[in-house]
Amino acid sequence: MAGAKVLVVEDDRDIAKILRYNLEKEGHQPLLAADGDAAVALFRREKPRLVLLDLMLPKVDGLEICRLIRQDDKQVPILMLTAKSTEVDKIVGLEMGADDYVTKPFSVREVMTRVKALLRRAAAGTAPLAGAMTAGALELDAERYELRLNKKPVALTGKEFELLKILWSARGKVLSREDVLERVWGIDRAADIDTRTVDQHVARIRAKLGAEKKRLRTVKSVGYCFSVE
Repeated sequence: MAGAKVLVVEDDRDIAKILRYNLEKEGHQPLLAADGDAAVALFRREKPRLVLLDLMLPKVDGLEICRLIRQDDKQVPILMLTAKSTEVDKIVGLEMGADDYVTKPFSVREVMTRVKALLRRAAAGTAPLAGAMTAGALELDAERYELRLNKKPVALTGKEFELLKILWSARGKVLSREDVLERVWGIDRAADIDTRTVDQHVARIRAKLGAEKKRLRTVKSVGYCFSVE
């Protein structure tokens, strides 16, 4: 998808230059920031359609920038660029709201492929629900990005909301942990990410659903489903 504003948050000038060149080559409009303060200000001013975010930055690190961006926009795709490759680092980045990650040193072709995929997903949306959906005392409004319990707002992170929305829209169909990872995080390589990150998100959602938590069911050795009945 051409013509997208892409915020590149990278303090290494050589890497930033390479990313800018390749983004422009694909028809995109790169916006460069070398530190966290500049990145957040540029994001709020320019409203980019995608963020390429280095994890290790001066002043404010990438995880904190990710959190700040998610406060402003729960849906803009964030691709994290990280020199850290352990499982814990990957999971933390995803739980903070990143949609995908690439470990340095990376292939520019791989980054551009991920950029294209994330922009395509963002344009298509992820299983949108029409209007507000109700189940017992719960009401999920996909257009307003809100969940209410007994008419009161429930605070969910972006990934928690997307996970619940995906399960809700399946209407009782059981989704595997790998399927949830693919649909919510855009990960098609489940071996790279421990599926426990799905379990952790489900546990946090259940803790916020009160008496309605029984609707979010675990199907042993398979995955999860949401009962709307």
